[in-house]
Amino acid sequence: MFLIHNTSVLEHYRVQLGFTAEGHKQFYGDGKTPEGRYHINRRNPESSFFLSVGIDYPNARDRAFAAAKGKNPGGDIFIHGWGPEKRDPHHDWTAGCVAVTNHEMQQVYAMVQNGVPVDIYA
Repeated sequence: MFLIHNTSVLEHYRVQLGFTAEGHKQFYGDGKTPEGRYHINRRNPESSFFLSVGIDYPNARDRAFAAAKGKNPGGDIFIHGWGPEKRDPHHDWTAGCVAVTNHEMQQVYAMVQNGVPVDIYA
């Protein structure tokens, strides 16, 4: 993950994504991480995964696609820390979120404000 201001990379981090299956998140419970352009839309200082910032998934396109298939698009996608537990980087535990270490999440939380665009590409 790259934190960018204008054209300058301020920080970069290795991330964990939902990787139970390839491709863009489409439905509730598929374990996938959404891909494309989203925005930070909320902050959670009380996250069970240390700190978190919410991503505005599902957007109108995501909701329409899921509705056409008669399914729930899901939601509650966040960029968050690892939380208090030691995590296995080779086992998907993110349920479609984007995870960084707790220390890195402190930096993200301090630097990223609501409304900031987030481009996610696996």
